[in-house]
This record gives sequence, C-alpha cells and structure tokens, in this order.
Amino acid sequence: MEPNTMMQTAAALFGAAALGGLLMAGMRFSGTPRPPVWLAMGHGLMAAAGLTLLTYAAVTLGIPPMAQLALALFILAAIGGAAMNLLFHWKLLPLPIPLMIGHALMAVTGFVLLLLSTNWQPYVQ
Repeated sequence: MEPNTMMQTAAALFGAAALGGLLMAGMRFSGTPRPPVWLAMGHGLMAAAGLTLLTYAAVTLGIPPMAQLALALFILAAIGGAAMNLLFHWKLLPLPIPLMIGHALMAVTGFVLLLLSTNWQPYVQ
C-alpha cells in the first residue's frame, strides 16, 4: 500500500473519532460530567486505529514532513486523551475542560495538517 492511501485511511479514522469527540465535548459543555463509556471507548478506538496506521506508514514507507508533524500532534493528543480517561473518567470524576480543550486543539491541528499533506484526488479511470 502506498503512503498516501494509508494517510487517507488514517484521516478517515481520525474523522470518525472527531465526530465522537465533538459529541462528547457538547455533552461536557452542556453540564454532563462524563460521556458514556461506550462513546469514550469508541472514540479512543477509532483514534488509536488512525494513530497506529499513520505510525506504521511513517516507519515503513515514509510520510511527508507535514504528516510527521501531524503524527507528533496526534501522539500528544493521545497522551491527553489517555490521561482524561485514566485519571478522571474511570474514577467517575468530571472531565477537566482545559485538558479537554488542549486535547481537542492538538487533535484538530494534527487532522488539518494530515489532510493538507495528503493528495486527495478522486479515482478516475
């Protein structure tokens, strides 16, 4: 598989994770202290799948520098997400909004950089 295809697939997985993240952020801003476990786990699973695929592409095939920066931001966002899950969600504590916003900003920035580094062309025969 070529690097661009892997980056596009990773972007699709991150896009699905972003939808869950938006839903969870909306819930938190509306006063719910924590999202449902199934939603948080689904969000993390999609993001982890995208992160794994992007890391594999970077290590085995090589990806552009902008995608490498996106990967670094996704790794930082994953650390923040894991911290929110382990330190707050599983202890039934309200998710801290500043950490949630930092997590989201890193992930969104990484997502935009990843999209900019891919070659999105429709398939034409």
